[in-house]
Amino acid sequence: MQKILKEIEKYLIFIVVGIFAIFVLPHFTAAYIVPKEIFGVIGISLIFIVWGIRSIIKGELTLNIGKFDLGVLFVLIASILSGVFATPNKMEAFFSPGAVTFIIIAALLYFLINQFDKKTKGEILIVFLISGVFVSISTMFAHLGIFSKIPQLPSFMKDPLFNSTGGAIPAAIYLFIAAIVGVILIIKDKDIFKRIFLAVSALVIIIGLISLISQMLPGKSQSFAMPGLGVSWSVAIDTLKNNPIWGVGPGNYVSAFSLYRPIGYNSTSLWLVKFASANNFYLTFITETGLVGLFAISVLLIGIYKLAVSEFKKKKFGILPLVLLIIILGVLPASPVVVFIFMVLLAVFSESEEKNIVIANGKVPAIIVFAPIYIGIIILTIFATKAVKAEATYKKALIALSENKAKETYGLMISAVNQNPYVDRYRASLAQVNIALASSMASKKELTDADKSSISQLIQSAIAEGKATVALNTGRSANWEVLAKIYNGIMPFAQGADGFAIETYTQAIALDPINTNLRIELGGIYYALGRYDEAVDAFKLAVLTKADHPNAHYNLAVAYREKKDFDNAIAQINAVLSLVPVDSADYNLAKGILDELQKSKPAAKSTEGTNLTSPQSVEKSNINPPITLPNEATPPATTP
Repeated sequence: MQKILKEIEKYLIFIVVGIFAIFVLPHFTAAYIVPKEIFGVIGISLIFIVWGIRSIIKGELTLNIGKFDLGVLFVLIASILSGVFATPNKMEAFFSPGAVTFIIIAALLYFLINQFDKKTKGEILIVFLISGVFVSISTMFAHLGIFSKIPQLPSFMKDPLFNSTGGAIPAAIYLFIAAIVGVILIIKDKDIFKRIFLAVSALVIIIGLISLISQMLPGKSQSFAMPGLGVSWSVAIDTLKNNPIWGVGPGNYVSAFSLYRPIGYNSTSLWLVKFASANNFYLTFITETGLVGLFAISVLLIGIYKLAVSEFKKKKFGILPLVLLIIILGVLPASPVVVFIFMVLLAVFSESEEKNIVIANGKVPAIIVFAPIYIGIIILTIFATKAVKAEATYKKALIALSENKAKETYGLMISAVNQNPYVDRYRASLAQVNIALASSMASKKELTDADKSSISQLIQSAIAEGKATVALNTGRSANWEVLAKIYNGIMPFAQGADGFAIETYTQAIALDPINTNLRIELGGIYYALGRYDEAVDAFKLAVLTKADHPNAHYNLAVAYREKKDFDNAIAQINAVLSLVPVDSADYNLAKGILDELQKSKPAAKSTEGTNLTSPQSVEKSNINPPITLPNEATPPATTP
């Protein structure tokens, strides 16, 4: 019986290693992430259950000790503690995108693989190679349009850019390491038939890799962009200065990027992009986990370095795939798939088969050891089921929204929030749906008392959800921006909304100080209220954050015009003319305003088809008297 259970454990590991990278489902917004998370948790849980039963039957629990155990354990602990103490929204850390959960899955798999002998570890490398074959084939099939001709497949798989790892970079890393593993196995294996099989597998992977890389070249369909090393380094250093111990928390890199990216970033073509990771794995990990993470990853890398040097001195190059992956992680960002295979390779080369210790001797001690694990699996299953159900409901809501089914969208959004109230994406989406419905209803020519009551309720609900979005992560500028846009949108028919909009935009800017568009929006509110001096100040700061932004100069010119400061207005319009194409509608608009300013006359209104948008005055509303916002509608307290 024990042998059968041991075989079941082994094949469960084979299944997890082989299928993880290719497992996708269409029922979630993150079709490449959440399904892998579910699959990994189920797979690891089943392996632990079987291992526990086998140990209890045997009446003994032994644990093999690998050379990387300490480093992996430190990385695991650093991730969990940082997720608990630093990440504002724990749901992001542990569920979606679930950075901590993926590290837990990968680290536990490392320790589980450690319990097997060298032969089984060799078989795991073959399973990984086969997985690479499937990744390669699926990537090529999508690119060649073969998947698009299969009607049974979900729409996202018919996209020519589809690959099961979730991105071009992780797919390229996965295939490259798989190809190296294939070459190593070919060299080591003496059986001619196995070598043929391995050679064919490696060839398929290499062909897929070449095809993928050809699509990733600049200007091609899967070309990619990353923040520069200097930007990533600056974000990491400033994070350590302000959050030295735990960093900003796993899954929260985008908040650090918004707050600490240098102003020079606005002079690049990527200035509108907010990155969720640094340009390499190590800087991302250190930014998110702080000095604790730096210590953990250093211990792990030192362990790998020592073993690699020892192996290379003996002219043993089997560990080369792991060494190459370590180097790649220093120049490219990682994904769950890459972290997963990193831990698999660590386990394969950990030499754990050489040393073991007895953890429990006897059936009762074995039961005592595994009882908490089984209880944890049960609790995790209950919680995870609710979270997964909520994510599926949210995906249905987005589908209904795309089909313009307002009532169905609203109901599904509410259901998603009720099923899991701890995801800020759900709250933000529901807030935006509420405000859209309120705005649509308020646009009617004649409003009944019932309409006014419904509008008031929708507005209050939108504000409540916007505040809940902020509360789930007060350090994220985008969450404050959601609430600010709600207040901005109700300014025409809600008393006090203007002050709340200014307050929330100010906090959003404090968390994203070089965001030019946020400053333009804030200046637009001041302009709409006739507070032109403050509008000028806001637009000046917008220009300072990005001197080549024509709309910032244009808005500043319009604000100067309202102050009758024609000289400065003309200077700003000339700046606009130097920044927009000569043959564009924007140029003609700016030129016309320049002519008007030079004659000291009011500027012409904006024409259609232009990108230059002047700040607007508050719209008039047919809701009279205006809605009075309750005390609950005030913005939440701002963060320092």
